[in-house]
Amino acid sequence: MESEWNRRGYLLSFVQKEHLKLNDLRDRARGLANNYLFKNDRIPEYPRPEIHVSHLKHDTNRQGLIGIKLFRGFKGPFGKDLVWWGLSVGGEELRSAEQLLLQEKYPDRTEQQVQDQQSFLGEFASSPAFKKSSRLGSYRFTFPLQELLEAYSLQFCGGQQPVMRVYQTHLYKQEVMYAVLVHSPANQEQFSEYPLLTDDPKAVCCYRDGVFIWRPEAMCATHRFELVQNDETQQMESRPCSPHEFYVWDNVGIALHVEDKLLEFDPLRLREKLKFCKGEKLLHVPVQFDDFPLAEAAVRRFWPEDPSPLERDEEPDINKAE
Repeated sequence: MESEWNRRGYLLSFVQKEHLKLNDLRDRARGLANNYLFKNDRIPEYPRPEIHVSHLKHDTNRQGLIGIKLFRGFKGPFGKDLVWWGLSVGGEELRSAEQLLLQEKYPDRTEQQVQDQQSFLGEFASSPAFKKSSRLGSYRFTFPLQELLEAYSLQFCGGQQPVMRVYQTHLYKQEVMYAVLVHSPANQEQFSEYPLLTDDPKAVCCYRDGVFIWRPEAMCATHRFELVQNDETQQMESRPCSPHEFYVWDNVGIALHVEDKLLEFDPLRLREKLKFCKGEKLLHVPVQFDDFPLAEAAVRRFWPEDPSPLERDEEPDINKAE
């Protein structure tokens, strides 16, 4: 594996051109001092759902917010040619993933068994990949995936479909990130060494029918529950376990290749897709977070033409309809 320090002060180890599942990642990472990745023999059973994601999010601090408003869109920071987005997973996506998991495991459940089944997946969706807090700033833009890809297609691909490729696997101290590269067909030769992102049913991440499909390798970070499967009653449930175990957690990053250009949006559309998110401070990482009153004032100042109140991005509740 290659290693470098990123701009946020994290030591990043990475593998090019592959999305490595945890077993394969452990083989590649032997020799690295990682106290989380190699704890797999102590981790209780947990679910491995398939999550269909139709929205992407881009988090930033106030300085980034000013740049996005001033330039009317998104560009690579610090002279970089990639704009990074994350998967936006809410209660609706978790509910759908839970039902799909149950249907695949117990396809012959009776109507009574379906009614008796209690929600359990939300107990395991506890890693930062599922939290509404942010490690990057207090401002979050959330766009429908198809709107984002359409804008990218028109502005960077001459109306053609963007190309998606398996870019990298990133390993931090406790985080694993699977990076997907999105680029214009005009840059085929530049990125031809990276495998195309195919609709592989065994892959951690793929793209199908207008959504990203993510199959988390580790969705908990801190394991407080154990998955219990009762084949007799055809039920799944979460059971508290003690002591808690700390493990790696994974997520997916979508990197849009923009070179030195700008992915533009109408300013009012940017404002419509903007919400406040609570900051999650990390040791030794200097990220600027604003409290809600300060964020409200900043957004009013930058978007005086839109008087609508700034909304908060709240934690999803798998048990409630959105």
